[in-house]
Amino acid sequence: MSNDTVVVGRPALELDTPALLIDLAAMERNIARTARVLEEAGVSWRPHTKGQKVPAIAHMEIAAGAIGVTCAKLGEAEVMASAGIKRILIANQVVGHQKVTRLANLCRHAEVVVAVDSLENVLELDAAGRQKGVRIPVVVEVDIGMGRCGVSPGQPAVELARRVDACAGLRYVGLMAWEGHARRHKDLAERRAVCEQAVGLLTATARQCREAGLPVEIVSCGGTGTEEFSSRVPGVTEIQAGGVIFNDVYYSSLGVDREFAMTVLSTVVSRPNPRRIVTDAGLKTMSTDHALPRPRDLEGVESVGLSAEHSKIELKEPNLDVRVGDKLVWIVGYGDTTVCLHDEMYGIRDGIVEVVWPVLGRGKLR
Repeated sequence: MSNDTVVVGRPALELDTPALLIDLAAMERNIARTARVLEEAGVSWRPHTKGQKVPAIAHMEIAAGAIGVTCAKLGEAEVMASAGIKRILIANQVVGHQKVTRLANLCRHAEVVVAVDSLENVLELDAAGRQKGVRIPVVVEVDIGMGRCGVSPGQPAVELARRVDACAGLRYVGLMAWEGHARRHKDLAERRAVCEQAVGLLTATARQCREAGLPVEIVSCGGTGTEEFSSRVPGVTEIQAGGVIFNDVYYSSLGVDREFAMTVLSTVVSRPNPRRIVTDAGLKTMSTDHALPRPRDLEGVESVGLSAEHSKIELKEPNLDVRVGDKLVWIVGYGDTTVCLHDEMYGIRDGIVEVVWPVLGRGKLR
């Protein structure tokens, strides 16, 4: 008997733990609100799936108005394409003979746009496209301040775009960038200013490409925590924000105004003293790289700490109400690096398990 058959229709609190839960109604409201906000801004939504990895959720986003999805890795794109999603952006470089051959093959089944920032990669993608008889859609990635991948804005990006456009195995479609450095600014006015300055470099580069006779269909940027500002910069065509549909402690600290749709259900396994609670959800269940997870329904928490298999809560005052065997719900610290720790998500509505989704993109690192 499958796990789906055993748990669907039963109370979520009866699930074995640790378990990754999605509040379906909250997620649906978050999806609808994000789609509406971006539509009002006049830009398309191509949500990133690196923090969900579940094609069923991607289909829900598309039904709400998204034009397709963004993926971090080729393996994730293969998962999405195999689930019937036809418009995919890989917001990274795909490098090496084995990978570019897979990408060219995938382009027979879906429109898969890939980012480039070097001539070497352009040439190997071109060779793969010509060998397979396809034209791989390509965006040039521009470094607008993140200091990671991407060519410099302006003429360097135009020159690389020109080289892409001249390749028979490629189809130049535009530019992309990531203004993630703006999220370092907690003050919203400062973040807005940094976003506008950074994304302005991207849109100015798009204008230069058009002036050079190059077609620019796509000007893509904007993640959770910056999309509110980036979507309002004239010239942007699409936003990639994905984690906004779940929200978490980290995104909330950035001012993201969405419901907490993702939680982790744990079991209290030890009460060594009246001020300490230990659960079975540790670092192998919830990440701490951007923010600590937070107990959702527990008052008087002084501190939280995670080890490999345990989470430890220290209380400000003694509390004997929480007992060994009780269930405790956590708001995740950072969804992107929590989802990848789980084999499945449990979709919950009104406290009842409605659906179990396998995390099909888990481990797709190549």
